[in-house]
Amino acid sequence: MAEKISICMIVKNEGSNLSRCLKSVSGIANEIIVVDTGSTDSTCEIAHQYGAILHHFPWNDNFSDARNASLELAQGDWILFLDADEELAPDSREILLPLIENKNVEGYFVKILNHLGKEGWIETVPDLVFRLFRNKKEYRFRGAIHEQIAEVILEKNSKARFQVTEGLIIIHHGYLDEVIEEKDKKHRNLNMIEKELALTPHNRLLQYHYGVELFRAKRFAEAASVLIQSATDIDPNTIYLPKLLRYIVMAQQSSGQLQEALNSAELGLKLFPNYADLYYYTGLSLMDLNRYSQARNAFLQALSRPEQPPQYASFGGIRGFRSYYYLAQIAESFLDEEEALKYYVYSLRDNAHFTHALESLVGILKPTKEPAYTMESLEKVCDFCTPEANRLMADIYYRHGAYALALHYFDQAEAGFPVSPDIKLRKGICLIQERRFFEALRLLEEFNPGSSEYPIATVNKLVCFWLQDKSTKVRTLWKELHALGLAPDTENVIALFLAYSGKTAPSPQMLLGTEGMLLLLDIVQRLVAMQEIKRAMYFLRALQPECLTEYNLKIAQIFVNYSEEDRALPFLQTVIEKSQSHQSAEAHFQLAEIYSHLGRLTEAEQHYKHALQLDPDTPRFYVRLINLYTTWRQNILQEALAKYPENYVFQKLAEEVSSSHERTD
Repeated sequence: MAEKISICMIVKNEGSNLSRCLKSVSGIANEIIVVDTGSTDSTCEIAHQYGAILHHFPWNDNFSDARNASLELAQGDWILFLDADEELAPDSREILLPLIENKNVEGYFVKILNHLGKEGWIETVPDLVFRLFRNKKEYRFRGAIHEQIAEVILEKNSKARFQVTEGLIIIHHGYLDEVIEEKDKKHRNLNMIEKELALTPHNRLLQYHYGVELFRAKRFAEAASVLIQSATDIDPNTIYLPKLLRYIVMAQQSSGQLQEALNSAELGLKLFPNYADLYYYTGLSLMDLNRYSQARNAFLQALSRPEQPPQYASFGGIRGFRSYYYLAQIAESFLDEEEALKYYVYSLRDNAHFTHALESLVGILKPTKEPAYTMESLEKVCDFCTPEANRLMADIYYRHGAYALALHYFDQAEAGFPVSPDIKLRKGICLIQERRFFEALRLLEEFNPGSSEYPIATVNKLVCFWLQDKSTKVRTLWKELHALGLAPDTENVIALFLAYSGKTAPSPQMLLGTEGMLLLLDIVQRLVAMQEIKRAMYFLRALQPECLTEYNLKIAQIFVNYSEEDRALPFLQTVIEKSQSHQSAEAHFQLAEIYSHLGRLTEAEQHYKHALQLDPDTPRFYVRLINLYTTWRQNILQEALAKYPENYVFQKLAEEVSSSHERTD
């Protein structure tokens, strides 16, 4: 006679998940037992629709009690327990039935695929969980939370054999960000585990779960301490030991205990030498310590590891896009743009949705200075055949201030699906930047006073008319905005449009907070992008100097991005005079970059040296100074050869330089 399967579940307010779960086991289970602990939504109705046996159980803060209530009702030979936010993978029927015919096995560890992240950016992390076991009266769950039954089975039956089956797969949606936030899982779990630990303080598995919950709650130092306690004198064959070691390393790294993290990872790799995640987090810790060469080797080691077994629960991309990304970051630290571009491309090829790599790739290509080259280069390596891909590129170019490129991709995205209000608004702004004022106004007029985008759309209509010197329209729109009851900072910034005459400079009297400064700097960036330098300087000169203190570097970068380096100089000099050492080092570096570009090498050298003195841990300062001296040497050698073309000393030096270049290539 064929073995029978009982699906056992406990649920509460799972109306959005339960149907998906029950549909996945339809036709597999001989019966479905659903224990409800107090639902107030459609959960019970959905259970009835799928023919489940529904049992109501008053919640008592104990998951094992609820699960055991479902086992009491089960009549099958085997129990498969699931949660409502899980589902069986489509091919599980063919895998499951042969498993339960095996007379020599008491239970199975099965593969679970945890979906993490949020909509639009979801990654999958595999793991092993004990979910399938024989139905016997003496087998009951234990523990108020993170309830266990495998250990109980072994206690009741010392000859029990378990097996691992990767073919039977459960898909888990419960770690998605919105699910965790909706159910407040972090705080609920912490409170329940703390109560349980008070009763069994030496429960190693519970300590592990407590440490993980502390980590998720960003209490990293506490998490590291608890996890280390859980790992002390642990059996090396413990199935969750690889994950435990990784969480120790992660918690130590996140809490700034970098050397401790390296020590823990080294210990872990002695036990699990192919554990890619430990190499990866070693790389991150080494990067934080500015030990770039060792970090690079660690990421390369992570990439070279074989496929990870499920019990490692290896994070997605460790042997791919994540490690490639940090290899690119290291290359950028040394201004090796060619290698950085290579690794960013590898990262994107491994995961086309990894936008961090795409953002960094765009930054290297300098879209505000070389838009055509940037667009051509990216279209060679990226596929923009979907509206979503075009929308993504439009957003990235928009954030980088490359408005013409953003407009191109907004137009492409528009062809694929209805235009959302935020796309319409950004497209209107891009049209203004391209001085296509009539088209911009036509779009911005579509926002009605009841929409959330209406105030910013109206501000941009005002900008549109202001750029055309239509003062009457500007004043009318200002009155309309004033009537909306704007924040004082916003009101002050908008008032500057009214005061602009184009003839006299404003007195530096305005004092703005953070929100006001962000609005003003956005306006300044857009004006500089349009080469409206006089208007941009008008806004900056209206501010009291103390307003600019923490923004001078950002303002200088705006001018540099749009090839207005001369305008950046006074802002960088102000940073050097007034700011802290780190900001001052960056200001010296940016000044040196400008002077080097202008061919003023002596001044560039001095500022590169100052940057190094203030921050000797930044590799690009060294790289640029070496490059400068190389250029300087070549220039001097060319001058010498021009004056003494037959001199063997200068000819020999020229040959050495040429040979050195060939070796480098």
